[in-house]
Amino acid sequence: MSEQMQIGRRTVRLTHPERVLFPADGVTKGDLARYYVEIGDAIVPHLRDRPFTLKRYPHGIHGQPYFHKQAPKGKPPWLPTRQFRTWPRAGESRLVDFTLVNETAALVWMVQMNCVDMNAWYSRVDKPDRPDYVVFDLDPPESRNGFAQAIRVAHLIREALEQLGLRSYPKTSGADGIHVLVPITRRSTFRETYELAERVSRDLEGRNPGLVTTEWLKKKRSGVLVDHRQNGHGKTIASAYSVRPKPGAPVSTPLRWEELGEKVRPRDFGMREALERVERHGDLFEPVLRGGQALGPALRRLREAD
Repeated sequence: MSEQMQIGRRTVRLTHPERVLFPADGVTKGDLARYYVEIGDAIVPHLRDRPFTLKRYPHGIHGQPYFHKQAPKGKPPWLPTRQFRTWPRAGESRLVDFTLVNETAALVWMVQMNCVDMNAWYSRVDKPDRPDYVVFDLDPPESRNGFAQAIRVAHLIREALEQLGLRSYPKTSGADGIHVLVPITRRSTFRETYELAERVSRDLEGRNPGLVTTEWLKKKRSGVLVDHRQNGHGKTIASAYSVRPKPGAPVSTPLRWEELGEKVRPRDFGMREALERVERHGDLFEPVLRGGQALGPALRRLREAD
């Protein structure tokens, strides 16, 4: 069984739209494709011109996924690619043709490739070594109040960044954590975004022992991991408005800081809620696309404080 989906001037063939990807919820491949069509105007600007990594779930969210960076054979001719060198293993490199998700039809084609979430670089093809934002990835502990702790830590990050003169924007990761993004001018390097995230994270760890940690190993960890290591060339993040491969088909959803309170739960926001919020508020992550914040002054202040 297949379905021809007409998206603007494109036609995308969706095979097996009845295939259930989320067994506990009955969410099908067709449901996912229709969501991405509806959310297309909001999500595509966050993916446009960013090298895209396919994370494919051919057997649903409980099956083993696999990553696919090279543009798959048989892709439609209207789907653009750009070639970049990657270093998958120490000392080795290869050229990869990355696909670009620059229109809604490309989202549907990614669903046809059994992608659930949409993962793209922090930088764009014209300046691949200059990221658009700094990422703070918050991973709460597996405890009853773990997410409430992550909310506290997110606000600590907001306050620390405000003291450095930087605005930040939160979204649910769509899994169990929180992402805080700091939009910047496209002059800083990945080394500098990593340094800023590391300095802020380690300072918060020192001031809030037991609540904030930068410890990578789970068995040694106490508190909410603020993962500065997610800042690097070729790293990807699940986009705002991306469905995540978790029960309930949750969506990585932008929030206002005042909304991120103790009543929020990590998977409160599904496809219907995400669409309703965009209709009501517009794209709360639109300021992330505008950038405009220089990283240099904040970095100098952090270095001087050492």
